Amino acid sequence: MSAPVPSDKPLRLGIAGLGTVGIGVVKIVQRHADMLAARAGRPVQITAISARDRTKNRDADLSNYAWESDPVALAMRDDVDVLVEVMGGHEGAAKDATEAALRAGKDVVTANKALLAHHGQALAELAEDLNRAIRFEAAVAGGIPVIKVLTEGLAGNAMRRVMGVMNGTCNYILTRMEEAGLPYDTVFEEARQLGYLEADPNLDVGGIDAGHKLAILAAIAFGTQVSFDNVVLEGIGRISIDDIRRAGDLGYKIKLLGVAQMTGRGLEQRMTPCLVPSSSPLGQLTGGTNMVVLEGDAVGQIVLRGAGAGEGPTASAVMGDVMDLARGLRLPTFGQPAGSLMQATPAVTSVPAPYYLRLQLADKPGALAKVATILGESGVSISRLRQYGHADTSAPVLIVTHKTTRDAIDHALAALPATRVVEGEPVAIRIEEL
Repeated sequence: MSAPVPSDKPLRLGIAGLGTVGIGVVKIVQRHADMLAARAGRPVQITAISARDRTKNRDADLSNYAWESDPVALAMRDDVDVLVEVMGGHEGAAKDATEAALRAGKDVVTANKALLAHHGQALAELAEDLNRAIRFEAAVAGGIPVIKVLTEGLAGNAMRRVMGVMNGTCNYILTRMEEAGLPYDTVFEEARQLGYLEADPNLDVGGIDAGHKLAILAAIAFGTQVSFDNVVLEGIGRISIDDIRRAGDLGYKIKLLGVAQMTGRGLEQRMTPCLVPSSSPLGQLTGGTNMVVLEGDAVGQIVLRGAGAGEGPTASAVMGDVMDLARGLRLPTFGQPAGSLMQATPAVTSVPAPYYLRLQLADKPGALAKVATILGESGVSISRLRQYGHADTSAPVLIVTHKTTRDAIDHALAALPATRVVEGEPVAIRIEEL
């Protein structure tokens, strides 16, 4: 799909959305015009822009660009070759403008993970039917070039597993809880005050934002249609400071971890809290940084780490896609023709793994024996056990199991209340082996 382009013909951009990322793109184009032209072999210019509020101060000179109040009108302008869609949202203006641009013969560069997670297959088919390109490096892991690595650098690999920490806000909250010894609610409010949370915080702490990214990566890695509806989601709201401390005592860190892998039962996709070894790259990841781990049959394991959000990193990813289009590089949306992408069978977590269990055990004779019996009858064996000091009439007990399945864990948890020795709700978190 690559094609030579005249060196004197500029690539003309229409930017829909002038928030943090859109203004970041404007600044790069303005600051590095000569460098971009030299690297692309042609000028890269902005000709038109669109946003909700024309009067807002955006800390950038926008006076030389045509203004469109309607992003669909922007997408259809004759002086726009590429629509840069950085508005967000998977319905409404973003979707309408993207479809309009493709039908008007434009390519699209987007940072919109939700749009692709919900409509990726249909948009890919439309783009390829019209011989257009959709590029979306900025939609996953901010400044980390993971899309390019998967579609190009690792194109010769059968991928075994994709996993990573893909939401910087969640990683900040968990790291802050650990370092400051603060409870979840306190750090959540701190993150809100700092502006780290989406308008709908559940997009972050509920795992939805990161789940969108995982669904996109899984589609590329395993040649499947994007299936966000089949991503198992569990947020970080139930993670307590006690869990973080106890996991640390056992040599682990808790992360909101996305994992996708093709199993004998189908495609497994989950974005859930997991324990990872403290000494591992994921275990050492702090603050708002993202990390993606890719495992291929030929290359082995590759770890990519970098800023997952912010004006500069995300705009950098947008411009990487723009530069590829300026150079004439055109690839199928998800790395292979949309018509060849399989509709994967969704699989609930089936790959065995150790689990961390935290129980509040009543101070009664034979209490631990009753718990061990239930676990054994459910097919769960104990690898390590640690009991902490009593609090009134009960004590916290931590168990690390040998490899087992989530079904076995759930069976055991369902049977524990009948023992009458477990107080409150047990906590079970998968331990991911790296």
